[in-house]
Amino acid sequence: MKTRFEMKLPRRLTMMGGVALAAGTTMPARAQLTIDMTRPSFEPVPIAIVDFKGDAVGAQMAGVIRNDLQNSGLFRVIPPGSYIQQNVDATAPPQFPSWRQVGAAGLVVGQVASSGGNIKVDFRLWDVVVGQQATGLSFTSQPSNWRRLAHIIADAIYKRVTGEEGYFDTRVAYVSESGPGNNRTKRIAIMDQDGANNRYITDGRTIALTPRFSPTLQEIVYMAYGENNTPPRVYLQNVDSGRRELLGNFPGMSFAPRFSPDGTKVVMSISADGNSDLYEMDVRGRQLRRLTNTPAIDTSPCYSNDGSQIVFNSDRGGAQQLYVMSAGGGGERRISFGEGRYATPVWSPRGDFIAFTKISSGGFGIGVMRPDGSGERMLSSGFLVEGPTWAPNGRVLMFFRGQPSGAGRAGAVTIHQVDITGRFERQVPTPTDASDPAWSPLIPQ
Repeated sequence: MKTRFEMKLPRRLTMMGGVALAAGTTMPARAQLTIDMTRPSFEPVPIAIVDFKGDAVGAQMAGVIRNDLQNSGLFRVIPPGSYIQQNVDATAPPQFPSWRQVGAAGLVVGQVASSGGNIKVDFRLWDVVVGQQATGLSFTSQPSNWRRLAHIIADAIYKRVTGEEGYFDTRVAYVSESGPGNNRTKRIAIMDQDGANNRYITDGRTIALTPRFSPTLQEIVYMAYGENNTPPRVYLQNVDSGRRELLGNFPGMSFAPRFSPDGTKVVMSISADGNSDLYEMDVRGRQLRRLTNTPAIDTSPCYSNDGSQIVFNSDRGGAQQLYVMSAGGGGERRISFGEGRYATPVWSPRGDFIAFTKISSGGFGIGVMRPDGSGERMLSSGFLVEGPTWAPNGRVLMFFRGQPSGAGRAGAVTIHQVDITGRFERQVPTPTDASDPAWSPLIPQ
């Protein structure tokens, strides 16, 4: 049975899709076009992705889809040079025995055609094991949107195989760093999650730090230091239009704002009277409200996914540890009890984990734990690894990794991605040194 749907997407992009699934079919144990994400271990799904037929951009789209799926760690892309069936017809069933022979559980085919100044893209995901179509979509858009269409197709394949939402049609803001170690230029840049389409949001005349995305719009908030030791200013900027507004001047700010899940409030740490405490600000009314008032250093606040709680780090117990409290203040409880110090906690969009930076034994690590502090485990470690940020599906993290500096030379700083199992880590390409990444929500469709 085939169902069809239509959805409006930006920039004159439309989508139609169909799904045909097998019912009551027993799949061989050797390979399946599914991954059970609740299991502690699983093997990547072997998948073949044929260059899309038609327009020359088809091969480029297939390349982006291959990279997205391979980089997730959940798929093993079969090299095109091993394909037995050549010249695959994108509109007809493939030769399933040929694809089973090369070990594919899934096969992606597609075609691109010109349509009144636009391009029309059709793709199908075939379940090679059962010999039926698993999903298919059709798009019409401007030719310049071809890369985004490839990310959307990769998201559709990811969701069909894992049952989870994808994260490929997203952006990442980060701090671009250049220059000598004692005079670094730091500006805000933005790129697609795979490192493509890099561009700069600030011009480098001021030191710009800590970009954070709004959860409801494609906007970022960031902190910038002016000349002559002026207090830091916090700006809100739309990443598409470039429109920027001043959110406020906050003397004594020690950690930039993070948005509430509904985007109406931000929480930050400010040293207003010599102590660093947490404050909440209404974005519309610009009114500040103090949430903590202790002699300790309270900083790095982040809302829970439902907005009811805030996680932060504090040295109120003698060492820097993680605490959770009500979003309105009060009810603080410590959740970290391991050796070392904990910093930069970030609540997962799913609500099931809190990511953090851990400093112990002279090194750094990126880890996760449950909101009650249980199940702590480390995903990556090194000389300097810091600043985790979640993909919108809560299954992948980005962070930055620094190398030692020396003789006036800044050590290399790079952005990395790791899945929540810690099994698969990779570097995300950037044109300069890069730190403090912030992952966007899915781009609105």
